[in-house]
Amino acid sequence: MKKNVLLVNGPNLNLLGTREPSVYGFTTLAELENEVTSLLEEHEIRCLAFQSNSEGTIIDWLHEHRDAQFLLFNPGAYTHTSVAIRDAIVGIDIPFIEIHISNIYKREPFRHHSYFHDIALGSVVGLGTYGYELAARFAIEHLNRHS
Repeated sequence: MKKNVLLVNGPNLNLLGTREPSVYGFTTLAELENEVTSLLEEHEIRCLAFQSNSEGTIIDWLHEHRDAQFLLFNPGAYTHTSVAIRDAIVGIDIPFIEIHISNIYKREPFRHHSYFHDIALGSVVGLGTYGYELAARFAIEHLNRHS
């Protein structure tokens, strides 16, 4: 059975490459998804990528793909607001890494709280889009150790 990793990006991440490039860089979401997919495929892991600006749509998608083995998750602004997505992740019981392109702890105080950090295996924060590669490499190691 081929292993599946979910790559889920929350609100406004569809604007990567053009949205506040001084904060988020110039890499587009499509480029980012292609990079992560290629890295995972080198290790015979299938990547299912998804982005939505809608909380309910993210929850529905996670429920539909609850048989995956790992989740790479950038909740975007839902980091600070979504108990519902948190509950969905707990409910589907998939190990995951929380990813943030910017350093949320160096931004506005309301961004310092995450509803996900305490249930994630770890977090990658403030390393730009390179954080996705690091998270994907961790997923590969984790899956190899636990298969």
